[in-house]
Amino acid sequence: MVAGELVQEHLRADTGAPDDITVVRKSPQPEGARRPADTDSCSDPACGGPDQHRDPEELEVPPDERAAMLPGAGGGEAEEAGGRAPETRLYRWRFAVLAVFSLYSLVNAFQWIHYSIITNVFTRYYGVTSDKVDWLSIVYMVAYIPLIFPATWLLDRRGLRLTALLGAGLNCAGAWLKCASVSPDRFGVTVTAQVICSVAQVFILGLPSRIASVWFGPREVSTACATAVLGNQLGTAIGFLLPPVLVPNTSEDLERTGRNISIMFYGTAAVSTGLFVLTVIVIKDKPPLPPSQAQAVLLGVPLDDYSYKQSIINLVKNKAFVLLLISYGILTGSFYSVSTLLNQIILHYFQGQELNAGRIGLTLVLAGMVGSILCGLWLDHTKTYKVTTLVVYLLSFVGMLVFTFTLDLKNIYLVFFTAGVLGFFMTGYLPLGFEFGVEITYPESEGTSSGLLNAFAQIFGIIFTLIQGRLTTAFGPLAGNVFLSAWILLGVVLTALIKSDLKRHNVNMATESKALSPRTRRKKPQRRSKVTWRQVRQPELFLT
Repeated sequence: MVAGELVQEHLRADTGAPDDITVVRKSPQPEGARRPADTDSCSDPACGGPDQHRDPEELEVPPDERAAMLPGAGGGEAEEAGGRAPETRLYRWRFAVLAVFSLYSLVNAFQWIHYSIITNVFTRYYGVTSDKVDWLSIVYMVAYIPLIFPATWLLDRRGLRLTALLGAGLNCAGAWLKCASVSPDRFGVTVTAQVICSVAQVFILGLPSRIASVWFGPREVSTACATAVLGNQLGTAIGFLLPPVLVPNTSEDLERTGRNISIMFYGTAAVSTGLFVLTVIVIKDKPPLPPSQAQAVLLGVPLDDYSYKQSIINLVKNKAFVLLLISYGILTGSFYSVSTLLNQIILHYFQGQELNAGRIGLTLVLAGMVGSILCGLWLDHTKTYKVTTLVVYLLSFVGMLVFTFTLDLKNIYLVFFTAGVLGFFMTGYLPLGFEFGVEITYPESEGTSSGLLNAFAQIFGIIFTLIQGRLTTAFGPLAGNVFLSAWILLGVVLTALIKSDLKRHNVNMATESKALSPRTRRKKPQRRSKVTWRQVRQPELFLT
């Protein structure tokens, strides 16, 4: 449901602090302009000559700094004259941490959607209306909005392990409470259980970038974060596929329906328990040694220098970001609404097709996963943030129209195709929106901007799901889909109005082309200077 945030969160690791603020770059003067005596007659660092004890990467930094700063495949240490640069090392344990997190994130996403995709089954079993079953999905969005800020604060202040334990523990507790709700008169119990699971996801969504940056080296941090993100998306896909298989529509036999629901709930609880135990054993705050020089620098940064309140104020004053907040919320909220109401939409046109409704949802998510990867690769290659974002948004609008007006044709295979196209562009927009947000808000914290983007996505998701659900019930799916299409068209217009000021990209280009002045070389070995949050968030300050 909220994999968008998960995708974005890795940007902090990619655009964070420089690997070592004590790096000295070679002056970009022409080779012929150097005096031969400079290298022949003086080898003392005090007169500008090379330091034999200093790591070679401190003397000259290749253009790809993040790759060059990795001191060997498995880590290592660098020597300074009279002292040591921070030692870095990669641990195999990092793969276990990533695997455990991805799996319990998958289970949490599964628990979000496994009610909605068989809405008709739960309405008959509990004797409630479909809008009440819809709230079992909406509660994930409602819980996110007020809790994202304290959850982010807890992650920053108390660390990875406590946050992970809360996420996995609450997810496990909610799964077991659902097992006690298998009775037609216990709908309130299942609501309480889903609320607990929704609180758990707040402590899950912010972890991919933290895990990637704290445990993985510069060459693999983005891949690690993408793996964690895909775990959540895969959970949604499984949530579309398995429930219709495990809990088929047996409306004439409520006892059999209850047994089938019990199988699904107990299976989920057993898996959640195993993953919680693994979380206790496997996940730690950080490895003994940092995986990169960038992390080594961050370890010495005092948290008191960072103003969370001021960062939010700066973002609210950014007009381009405000436009992106609204447009991102509209499209992502539309995706949440379609996902939640997909069962009702498909069964309106194709009676008794619960299995195919789940498979269509699976197609929607899997196509979106492909779209996310391809759109991200395209953006990395071209850096055309505004144009790419606008084109994908426009194609999402077209995809929504095609999906809406082909349902009446009663061709289930055509619905599979149109749902796949819709998912490809709608979900493919998620990383584009986050990347664009980071560019236009730099140097503000990527975590703060992503939190606001997702908060707006949840707000629009709640509003759209409630209104589209009412329209679908009263007038049919066509009215609800046209309602969403009109809002997506408004989002296209707002996206076109965003000013494309690629602040982060411009700074990165300037950082690569600008060299340190010779006078910034150290005259003698000395203690490393204290780093501030302002320097970490504005790498160009290291070049002045």
